[in-house]
Amino acid sequence: MKFGTKAIHAGIQPDSATGAIMTPIYQTSTYVQEQIGVNKGFEYSRTANPTRSTLENNIAILENGKYGAAFGSGLAAIDCVMKMLNPGDEVISTNDLYGGTYRLFRTIFEKYGIKFHFVPMGNLSEVSEKINTKTRLIWVETPTNPTMTIIDIQGMSSIAKQHELILAVDNTFATPYLQTPLDLGADIVMHSATKYLGGHSDVVMGILVCNDDSLANEIYRIQNSSGAICGPMDAFLVLRGIKTLHLRMKQHSDNGRVIANYLKDHPKVDKVYWPGFESHTNHSIAKIQMKDFGGMISFSLIGDKIEDALEVVKKVKIFALAESLGGVESLIGHPVSMTHASVPKEERLKAGISDSLIRLSVGIEDADDLISDLRNALS
Repeated sequence: MKFGTKAIHAGIQPDSATGAIMTPIYQTSTYVQEQIGVNKGFEYSRTANPTRSTLENNIAILENGKYGAAFGSGLAAIDCVMKMLNPGDEVISTNDLYGGTYRLFRTIFEKYGIKFHFVPMGNLSEVSEKINTKTRLIWVETPTNPTMTIIDIQGMSSIAKQHELILAVDNTFATPYLQTPLDLGADIVMHSATKYLGGHSDVVMGILVCNDDSLANEIYRIQNSSGAICGPMDAFLVLRGIKTLHLRMKQHSDNGRVIANYLKDHPKVDKVYWPGFESHTNHSIAKIQMKDFGGMISFSLIGDKIEDALEVVKKVKIFALAESLGGVESLIGHPVSMTHASVPKEERLKAGISDSLIRLSVGIEDADDLISDLRNALS
């Protein structure tokens, strides 16, 4: 079964009670039992809910995994992974990652005795140098947020397996349409389903997918014990969004290619970060592990003045100045003052997040209109 067919049908059956083709929103907290321990597979909606379970099955199949778990947000999903660790354990993470993930690691889990190493993962040797007897987990984003660094998932998997470490990959920017990290050796795949999976900027959710039975049991134990689940309405919305994921990702990628090439030739633009350029770091890896290069683009301005970047993001009309990404509408943001404001400046600069860096989430509008909007904003 090919991806487009799986997006619409995988793990989804017509409602057994009514024949409804769309999975119903089971807006219930509890379920009647025939007697103690005898039920229809559901007891309490924190533990499992039919709408959520359908979504979890669907996204697991799209990622070529066996087990899926849906959470109240992407950070709640990451929180679950971190709760698998113990005080004294160490984590190696990319130094260029979503600011909320960085904040979670540094301000929450460091307090509980977990040590984090943030390294430029475009070079695998940087990771190997940090591994010691306390290392338990490697946390990868690829493409990274916001400089679109490409990390070699298969190469990282070899390192993880050599040292018996868990490899977790944030696949939010690529989605399972563009890459499937489990096929490349990852142990856990994470999504902020708020973004491309939902696709319509109307839901907040996180997803974890894995193949290993013991990892899945631990994920479900923490999910049930901590209770950071999504609601059935949110599950319904993401199920609806996924049905058009393949169509949207094609258009995001096509528009991203057009916009990236326009920006590359603009006299006021310094650097453009987009994995589809041959000059992009690890472009050759991106060609192997990705089906296309997506609609996420960052660019910096000549002179690197923060006031110039703020002027550009203020002048756009079609691109909306907003947090988040991955919706059908195009968004523009300034990482230094928005998504990555929680990251110290010295850490931002090490990761290449300059003061004038602007991040685009290119939507599925007409590309000519988007170029016209950027032309006016940059003029």
